[in-house]
Amino acid sequence: MAQGVSTTGRLTRAGQFIVYLLFRAVECVLRLLPVECCAWIGRMLGGAAYYVDAGHRKVALQNLRIAFGREKDEHWRRAVARAHFKSLGGNLLCSLKLPLMSVADILNRVTCEGREHMEAVARSGRPVIYGICHMGCWELLTQVPSLITLDKKPSSIYQPLANPWLDAHVKRRREKLGYVLFDRNEGFAAPMKHLREQCGTIGVLVDQHAGDKGLWCPFFDRLASTTTLPALMALRCDAPLLPLAVFDDGLARWRLVFSPPVNSLEVKRTAEGMTAMLNNGIELMIRRAPENWFWVHNRWKTPNPGFLLSSARRGVKFYEGYDTRRLQPFHLLVRSPNWLGDACMALPAVRALKKGRPDLKLTVLASAKLGELWKMIPEVDAVILKESKEGMGSVARKIRDAATFDAAILFTNSVRSALEVWRAGIPRIVGYRGALRSRLLNQFIREPCGDRPPLHHARRYLRIAECCGAKTDDPVLFATPAPQRSATVQIGICAGAEYGPAKRWPLERFAEAANHLSAQMPDIRWVLVGAPGEKEMGAKLSALMAQSCHENLVGQTSLTELIARLRGCRLLLTNDTGTMHLAAALGVPTVSIFGSTEPILTAPLGLNHRIVRHHVPCSPCFARECPLGHYACLTGVSVERVVGEVAAPLTSPALRAG
Repeated sequence: MAQGVSTTGRLTRAGQFIVYLLFRAVECVLRLLPVECCAWIGRMLGGAAYYVDAGHRKVALQNLRIAFGREKDEHWRRAVARAHFKSLGGNLLCSLKLPLMSVADILNRVTCEGREHMEAVARSGRPVIYGICHMGCWELLTQVPSLITLDKKPSSIYQPLANPWLDAHVKRRREKLGYVLFDRNEGFAAPMKHLREQCGTIGVLVDQHAGDKGLWCPFFDRLASTTTLPALMALRCDAPLLPLAVFDDGLARWRLVFSPPVNSLEVKRTAEGMTAMLNNGIELMIRRAPENWFWVHNRWKTPNPGFLLSSARRGVKFYEGYDTRRLQPFHLLVRSPNWLGDACMALPAVRALKKGRPDLKLTVLASAKLGELWKMIPEVDAVILKESKEGMGSVARKIRDAATFDAAILFTNSVRSALEVWRAGIPRIVGYRGALRSRLLNQFIREPCGDRPPLHHARRYLRIAECCGAKTDDPVLFATPAPQRSATVQIGICAGAEYGPAKRWPLERFAEAANHLSAQMPDIRWVLVGAPGEKEMGAKLSALMAQSCHENLVGQTSLTELIARLRGCRLLLTNDTGTMHLAAALGVPTVSIFGSTEPILTAPLGLNHRIVRHHVPCSPCFARECPLGHYACLTGVSVERVVGEVAAPLTSPALRAG
């Protein structure tokens, strides 16, 4: 273990004291140098850091892309990033030099702009709150209180340094200058009292990454979690809130810019409205000299785990008159389940995700056979189609070409689907943990506890949305459209199931039930539907049914055509299969026959659905083929029972009236 470092990686007290001594030694060197020399050395070091410090360079370029990507090209953004590193280096060394200089020398290097705004507030006899931007050499404000106080008692809220010697050193210097310092960890009662009783001034750094405690409002047309502290203090003390920034104005020279007080355009001032307006005011100042802004801090970091904002503590706020069409999207990729039924059961979760934040652009990555389904879902903004035999590299390229995604949610459980998204470079990947894919995920969804009742698949998908911050208790998520009524009583039959024979009621019984119902209600018209691989099955069923009252469309419809035909049905008689879930999503009532599977897990969503099953000791076994060979769970479902379940809704006055 290195001397002075603990096993946890934090400096011991001895190590902290050594750091303090090194800091004082650097001050001794800087005391001998002119401030211009300090600025020049700092700029050279900052310029070198741009090329050496890849991590901060990446953050700066990413932030500049967010802020100016729609206006400026890559060459301009890189030039600004290089200029920023130089400015940052120069101002850092100058910040160390300023406490060693006289007040008169510092004042000779500062020009003020907009000072009349501050003077007008001071003459009103009210306290003053400054919203201080992370721009330029903001340490300047702590060294010359007269620049911003105008005979008012100055104060500041500070974050204590971890090094006790450095912390005490900095506090002594600032208190010598007349500042009253308030530890932010001790709450804000003392600062509020100071403002009210002393009619003083206070500076608060405006933070656009306030985490779960912040208000989400636009900053360069991208939602950022912003501290409401300056606005709250201004309201409670009836104090004006003035944005304040420090710009570079030459080598070791600075321009102090006072902006007019922030006023929300609401009838009644609120902290939320003022915070949103403060962000707008800061953005305007940054645009004056982008290289002076502190770009190496991630202002738009994706929250963890709740990156959807439905449950955000303070919510989202736009200032009055803001055009929400300017808002930059939060790009979310959703990996669709591979089966039609599972995709339909994921629809409530997709709706919850879309409602999760106002800037969300939701893209679904799905197998090509499900493309038509996802394109008809209004909550889905874009669809990326994946061919069945397409390689992972090709899928990853499609994802990268589609958008720069902020997060991805996996509704699948396979390692391959996680690899495709991981290779696309998406920074946040969310899904249920798997034995082989855990290292590919950034955010895990815990499986439900074993002592709880099993979750329906739709609820299982909703758990993912909920863990990401979406609200999942809205009944609208499960709402289905009212079914269309045709003049004829059209009934659909889906006698297949791609999963296997253990989910298929015998064809002879489907035909017998249909013929029996046709004899009771001659106006019934049957429509046979099914997958492309079930054409032979459809032909056999068609041969067993009365030819004059049915239409065989098994394997002959695209997904879009199937949706159109299902919408015209009064009811669907079906096995537990994807078409059952599709009909339910369209609002079509179903009579569903279950064999080896469990309705608690995969029953159709919505109202007006009837489940038919014959429970045997070995069910549900979830097998594709019956291990015992007799399919008792299916053969135990009688034709008479199915006829009764279908006839009941058909003979109800409401349904027959259409």
